[in-house]
Amino acid sequence: MDQFNTIIGQSPALDSLIRSARIVAATDVTVLLKGETGTGKEVLATAIQQTSTRANKAFITLNCAALPESLIESELFGHKKGSFTGATADKQGLFQAANGGTLFLDEINSLPLSIQAKLLRFLECGECLAVGEIKPYKVDVRIISATNTDLSKQIESGEFRSDLYFRLNVVPLELPPLAQRSEDIEPLIKHFLALFERAHTLTAPKFSKSALKTLKAYRWPGNIRELRNLCERLSILLAGRTIEPENLPSEFTSRYIGNTPTATDFTLPEAGLQLDTLEADLIHQALNRTKGNRSKSAKLLGISRDTLLYRMQKHGFAG
Repeated sequence: MDQFNTIIGQSPALDSLIRSARIVAATDVTVLLKGETGTGKEVLATAIQQTSTRANKAFITLNCAALPESLIESELFGHKKGSFTGATADKQGLFQAANGGTLFLDEINSLPLSIQAKLLRFLECGECLAVGEIKPYKVDVRIISATNTDLSKQIESGEFRSDLYFRLNVVPLELPPLAQRSEDIEPLIKHFLALFERAHTLTAPKFSKSALKTLKAYRWPGNIRELRNLCERLSILLAGRTIEPENLPSEFTSRYIGNTPTATDFTLPEAGLQLDTLEADLIHQALNRTKGNRSKSAKLLGISRDTLLYRMQKHGFAG
């Protein structure tokens, strides 16, 4: 089975990402997955590993934010008996367990500085040092890491090593937030409803056109994970029914009356602003995001294509 087929969606942004991931999977290069929480970084990491030459080898995942600093070094690199209180026996680390395979380090941005130095040592020469040992060991492990924060800001603040970042960032792959791939919402809903229909042996609900429109206009701060949770909740509470906007949680509809926005998250600065400058900047952002596609840019801005062309001309954008 092609593991990339488990990634649901048909948006241009997702297609481009998967094409790059397929190329990367065929190599042994170090990969850094970037994206907001809930965008599916672990799913993509699994697809890369399962399509790689290491597919039949170990695939081990560690969430770097899940363990305290006092334990993460031993967890990754192992320890020698007696090296610290409670070390009653030698322990194999995850690097040894993953030898020949792949180690996925999720939330790499949470890795303590002291451990970052040891990870950098491995990436540079393949050597690891167990806690309490004086002789390093070598392993053959591919590293895929992921971050949900801007590592460049952590580098500036001294929380993340720049040399480690460059070692991890050989091939960066950025997962787009769900709000930027609204055309994927409907196929994702279909996938999740079928999944929960089987899991809970309940008739799946259906979404009305107005409910789907409301979901496509939502900001999705929790991304795909938030959509999945919503689908499971509605599959249980409203099994077999047609979901209308009023059946959705309040956060989905509080900004809308009959699908018409009643407010925005934008607040006018006390000092005011230059409206022309702001408009030109938004047009520039929309064109960049859609790689110059004017129809898609107009859709992002909520205006017609003709209006966009007029405003581009007004601001002196190149034809």
